[in-house]
Amino acid sequence: MESYEPERLSPVQLAAMRRSLTSGRGALTRRSLLRASGMGALALGGIATLGACGIPPAGRAEGAAAADDHSEKEKEVTFSNWTEYMDVSDDEKSRPTLEAFTKRTGIRVKYTEDINDNVEFFGKIKPQLAAGQNTGRDLICVTDWLAARIIRLGWAQKLDPSNLPHAFAGVSAQFRTPDWDPGRAYSYPWTGIPTVIAYNAKATGGRKVDSVTQLLDDPKLKGRVSFLSEMRDTIGMTLLDQGKDPGKFTDADFDGAIGRLQKAVDKKQIRRFTGNDYTADLSKGDIAACVGWAGDIIQLQADNPDIKFAIPAAGYITSSDNLLVPAQARHKTNAEKLIDYYYEPPVAAQLAAYINYVCPVDGVRDELAKIDESMASNTLILPDREMAAKSRSFRSLSTEEETAYEEKFAKLIGA
Repeated sequence: MESYEPERLSPVQLAAMRRSLTSGRGALTRRSLLRASGMGALALGGIATLGACGIPPAGRAEGAAAADDHSEKEKEVTFSNWTEYMDVSDDEKSRPTLEAFTKRTGIRVKYTEDINDNVEFFGKIKPQLAAGQNTGRDLICVTDWLAARIIRLGWAQKLDPSNLPHAFAGVSAQFRTPDWDPGRAYSYPWTGIPTVIAYNAKATGGRKVDSVTQLLDDPKLKGRVSFLSEMRDTIGMTLLDQGKDPGKFTDADFDGAIGRLQKAVDKKQIRRFTGNDYTADLSKGDIAACVGWAGDIIQLQADNPDIKFAIPAAGYITSSDNLLVPAQARHKTNAEKLIDYYYEPPVAAQLAAYINYVCPVDGVRDELAKIDESMASNTLILPDREMAAKSRSFRSLSTEEETAYEEKFAKLIGA
């Protein structure tokens, strides 16, 4: 295992992580507006552990060396995931898709909901990964920025396409080629998390709000607009509105987006920058329109028919949670079989019906319609072709870029 000199996170990066984990996307819900990563305060030890993690120079490391695979003799796989990110039976006593996998393959799944936030979880597994030891986990699910970091450090095993026929063929185009893992050599998405424009139609007088320009310039929305305190979401959406690609932007482009938002702050068009606490104000109408997360919007719509969403013509930002096989995992082949299983359309549909996030699997619409027709037609769960084509990802950042950008963004939002 190649070793790297530690590069500690700057104070502004640590502040951004705390902000994310207490009120940002790290505090989103899977089903109830209380996303697991926000269920408890971040342990400072977790942040310190990540801060001490060595980050390699630009360029990707080769994947972890193949470990001895005991899959054939040991019919088991250990899977670490977030809470409420797996289907559960009505009596809450079983996990139907996991049980069906075991019945079909004979592979027993030790399923653990031990990921409460990315930083804390990385703190748990980093010592073993850094020492070239088995983490005790064959499959993990982490958000794109952490997946990128683990791959870059050489701590993820390269996947065998021959064990992933459904996944290889079925991953949706919008998730197929992230810049941190082109072609999905090391990871596959579990879910997508779209950032969209949301509005309360009663508060807007029935008017549709469907662009960042409208949020920033419409005088009828003055003082009743919010943006997110997550830098990648707010800046990404603003870059798109300015005709810039969030996957390829320059320092000048970033500064232009900051300047555009600053003007709206100065003229009091923007009421505030929020984590997912915008949901209460949006539902009441105190916030008329905002940049928000699709998972929140689905939940709010269930209780308030005035809550609407729009996909800007300029596009929208999507992040993802992703499956990886850690270095030295004992049951790599079994883990690959489990990944592939969740890319079979009937199984993917069953999972999507429960967790209500974007399904990254092509060809599930008919299967989901058999379960719930309204979900099958909800583009926040199954983006149609037009919506998927507008999806963009925020590019990976170097340590230096992240420090500089978070500092500028923190000044903008008053953090």
